[in-house]
Amino acid sequence: MPVNNASSAAGTEPLILLIPGLNNSGPDHWQTRWQEALPNTARVELGMWDNPHRNTWVNQLNLAIQGALQPVVLVAHSLGCATVAWWAEYERPGADHRVLGAMLVAPPDVDRPGLDPRLARFGACPRRELPFPSIVAASRNDPYCSSRTAISLARDWGSRFIDVGELGHVNARSHLGAWLQGQRLLNQLIGDSYGVSPRGKAASPGGASAVAQSRQPASR
Repeated sequence: MPVNNASSAAGTEPLILLIPGLNNSGPDHWQTRWQEALPNTARVELGMWDNPHRNTWVNQLNLAIQGALQPVVLVAHSLGCATVAWWAEYERPGADHRVLGAMLVAPPDVDRPGLDPRLARFGACPRRELPFPSIVAASRNDPYCSSRTAISLARDWGSRFIDVGELGHVNARSHLGAWLQGQRLLNQLIGDSYGVSPRGKAASPGGASAVAQSRQPASR
C-alpha cells in the first residue's frame, strides 16, 4: 500500500491522504506538519518525485485510495491537485467510491506555455466536475497559476474557491508552519462531506503537537 503513517484500524473518522507535488513536501512544508501532528493522516508515496510520470502518480493514488480501510479525504498540493483531477478522469468513480472530498491547494496551471516540462506532462488538465465535494485554495501571487486560472479550475471542477491571500505557492517558502487556516478549511470540508467535523481543534505549530523534522527535498 503506497502510504505511510496510516492508522491500521478502521473507524468512522476518514483517512486523510496527503498528496504532495513535484519534489515531495519537505520538513517545513505544511503537509509534513499535518502528517506528524494530525491523527489518521497518511502521505501517498507517488515516487519519481523529481521526474514525475502522470499515469504512475495516478496509479499510486488509486492504490492508496483502494487500500484504505475507511473513507478518505484527499489533501493535495500543487501537482498533486492535477493528479487528483486525472484520477477522477480515469477512474470515473461511482456513487460507492471511497473519496468523501478533496482539498486542492495551489493547483498549477499545467497548460501554461513555457511551464516546467515536468508539470506540462500533466496537461491538458481535466476540467470535468469532480464527483465529490472539493475546495480549491489558491494564492493571489502564486507564480505557477494566476488567480483567474485557479478560479476557472474551481468552477470547472465544481469546487468551492477560497482566496488564501498572498502566500506564493502555499509551500515551505510561504512560512506557514502548520497552516492553521488550511486546517480550518479541512475541518469545513470534512464537516460538509461527512456530516460532522471529527478533527477537533487545529494542531498547534508548536507545543506537544510540534512536528519532528525530517530530511526531504522542498516542494515546488
